[in-house]
Amino acid sequence: MKILLTGANGYIGKRLLPVLIEAQHEVVCLVRDQRRFEVADSLKGKVQVVQGDLLKPESLQNLPRDIEAAYYLVHSMGSGSADFEEAEKTSAANFVSYLNTTSARQLIYLSGIANDEHLSRHLSSRRQVEDVLAQGKASLTVLRAAIIIGSGSASFEIIRDLVEKLPVMVTPRWLNSRCQPIAIRDVIFYLTAVLGREDCYGERFEIGGPDVLTYKQMLLQLAKVRNLKRRIYTLPVLTPKLSSYWLYFVTSTNYALARSLVESLRNDAVVKDSSIQQLIPHKCLSYESALNLAFTKMEQNMVVSSWKDALVSGTMSLNFMDFVQIPEHGVLTDRRRMRFDRAPEEVMDNILRIGGERGWYKTDFLWEIRGLLDKMVGGVGLQRGRRHPSDVQAGDSIDFWRVLAVDRQAKRLLLYAEMKLPGEAWLQFRIYREKDGNYLEQLAAFRPDGLAGRLYWYAMLPFHFVIFKGMAHNIIHYREPVASKISPPPQHSR
Repeated sequence: MKILLTGANGYIGKRLLPVLIEAQHEVVCLVRDQRRFEVADSLKGKVQVVQGDLLKPESLQNLPRDIEAAYYLVHSMGSGSADFEEAEKTSAANFVSYLNTTSARQLIYLSGIANDEHLSRHLSSRRQVEDVLAQGKASLTVLRAAIIIGSGSASFEIIRDLVEKLPVMVTPRWLNSRCQPIAIRDVIFYLTAVLGREDCYGERFEIGGPDVLTYKQMLLQLAKVRNLKRRIYTLPVLTPKLSSYWLYFVTSTNYALARSLVESLRNDAVVKDSSIQQLIPHKCLSYESALNLAFTKMEQNMVVSSWKDALVSGTMSLNFMDFVQIPEHGVLTDRRRMRFDRAPEEVMDNILRIGGERGWYKTDFLWEIRGLLDKMVGGVGLQRGRRHPSDVQAGDSIDFWRVLAVDRQAKRLLLYAEMKLPGEAWLQFRIYREKDGNYLEQLAAFRPDGLAGRLYWYAMLPFHFVIFKGMAHNIIHYREPVASKISPPPQHSR
């Protein structure tokens, strides 16, 4: 079957794609920017990639017309846009207009469980998108899920952040709301199981795991899995705004996503219609089993995708790959160049492991302070960590940086700052060879925005002198402890 997959760069899309390929489907991926679309080597040559923007209908002209089914895995939760509802409606309408010109018989959409009368803006928008998609010629199949538990999922990461960082929690009253969490592998199962089934055409299903829990119970159960003792007290006085700030400062989420989650978590998310079990009987993982599986994947460094690598987890615009070259003019730079005698591959490995648990090789406490200051002014902070301890792809987030370019063969890594700054900042590492040996070049570049930007740069110079010189030296000389090589520790975000 020829299938169009939207949201192929997203958390769900990255996990669904290999399953569709394994099932011998022909998959066309719609992405906003082909430069940041990375697939495993085993999938290269099996996927057709088309660039297009659902907010720009003219960009969809190159999409094929002979598709048989499509997945719509697009949403703007956490984007921070004030008019996200209109944008989601427009995107859905443009997609339907395109789909009406194709031979597609089925459209599959992953939505959220929303059975209360008074819904949050995001859940209301999801319902609105369902209605828009249902107007097309292709029969719509909707799967409504509550919290998705899996390594790298936003819900799982936020719950884990809260439990692992706070021995005692004074929490808002929405922790008493009920939820029916579902494992990511069960979501993928349902997404593929309904494909091509005519008895699922025109249907809207609710999917959930076997456990109905309050969010408080979910936190305590995760603590039990991690062998942690935690105490949680709920207060009725924390307003949605204060609750959003509470989530924002404690976890790795950004404020827009925290606000969206708080608004949505006030609603119960429990399956009321289990009719899908009659059509497609399936035993879902329990919440505890889903947690154990997620931690196992993390410990084995097998996190396939992470919500943090979506652009809505940062502050950049969707065309971030346009920043892939450092400007030649109008930038202030700090360039460090050091010769070394070590194998270049070993130094490059150190470069690619920067951030996350490995840290920044010099004065990590200063980086932590900078991350805290960034959080205080609405930035992403230093808590996102990284998806994998050594694997790096364009588009990945590394703490408060975004990976723009990575080339092991050319031995180059280019990062773009997503912290709040009066300007734009890049950090590049490059290894090259000259007659007298191998060199590491470390380049920090900053394009200031007016006088404030210049004052910021010169105020940071004393810190740059300490940080950047030591960082380049330590990248060259760092050697991983023998114990770590034998038994690598679990990879967690900050």
